[in-house]
Amino acid sequence: MLTDNMLLTVFFVSGALAACPKEPSLFITAPKNMEALSGSCLVIPCNFSAKSDQEFNSTRTTFGVWIKTDSRVSINKNIIFNSSGTVTYYPMSITGDLRQKKCTTLFSSLITSYTDTYFFRIENGPFTATADCNPLQITVQDSPPRPRIEISGDLKEKESVTISCSASTPCPHSPPKLTWNLQQDPHNNIEENTDHTFTTKIQKTITLSDTHDGFTISCSATYPVNEGREVKTAEERKTLSVSYPPKDVMVVISPTDPVSVGSVVNLTCSCRGNPPVVNFVWFMISDGRLELIKADTQVYDFKVTNGDRGRLYFCGCRNDLDIQLSTGCQLIFEGEQVGVEVILKILGVIMLVSTLVIFECWFRSRRSTEPVKDRGEAVYVNRAVELHPS
Repeated sequence: MLTDNMLLTVFFVSGALAACPKEPSLFITAPKNMEALSGSCLVIPCNFSAKSDQEFNSTRTTFGVWIKTDSRVSINKNIIFNSSGTVTYYPMSITGDLRQKKCTTLFSSLITSYTDTYFFRIENGPFTATADCNPLQITVQDSPPRPRIEISGDLKEKESVTISCSASTPCPHSPPKLTWNLQQDPHNNIEENTDHTFTTKIQKTITLSDTHDGFTISCSATYPVNEGREVKTAEERKTLSVSYPPKDVMVVISPTDPVSVGSVVNLTCSCRGNPPVVNFVWFMISDGRLELIKADTQVYDFKVTNGDRGRLYFCGCRNDLDIQLSTGCQLIFEGEQVGVEVILKILGVIMLVSTLVIFECWFRSRRSTEPVKDRGEAVYVNRAVELHPS
């Protein structure tokens, strides 16, 4: 069907251009292609001008004529409307003031068989002329066009963006009703475009957060047809990809506590972010000293010794936006409990700000050679034992 319509369009327009004289006597300003919905109407914005101002006289009685398929009036039945009332084969009415060279036309009760190429003609006393070089292709479809979802602004956390949904409105007398899943009962605005066609729009301004990442906006346009007795609906969806720095950074111990001397422990750095985390790093605080123990790996594994008692482990995640450290994680040995002395020891070891500074300096020195990790590797569900310094 789409191929057939394209072939018809090429045939009609080609025929129209072949009939276009070198110096036409009449010109119109109107869209070259317009789409409409069956059961609804179409407003055709139109202005005309004559080759010579002396030829058209606004004081004389003027009629507007619409011709289909071929601009030559001699062909049988190609004139489908004349504002004089002599021809009304198609449900049309000229709403523009012809005396002011306005030929805006309302095309009502559309059906798909009205898909065709149309030409406008003026009858003004002795002056009669057809706009042979300005064909209008009208396509009438049974299904409405999908609305358009647009976002202005950067899709980053804490950024304010304006999200809009718009639908073409070929019949502003029966505009579509737009609804979406961003808010209840949005206010619909009908806007006039630069070519004097119309668009119905809704919009909302929001401040983005990481919770919007992966959120799918759904917008529906419901068009009333057949004088409001029925409706036809089209829907559009768009999924947001919001950039945000690493969050929920934590150290996951496997196997879970308690541990024993001689066993092998895996510490996994778990976090989420968009884009995927590109760097992981491991720190250890032992006897009040901060040490970098591992880099460029998400999992740190080692054999447990007595020297690991009381040590505090941190991991860090970094993407292109920022860095984030986990809280401290301390191994619990068999028979041990986390007491007040351990918590006091953590509080007095080092300030988190100092660790962040060291962490950032280290990452800056390695930025040019950072390997990119798959985002799916960054999220784990295992239990973590965490100690939170104040």
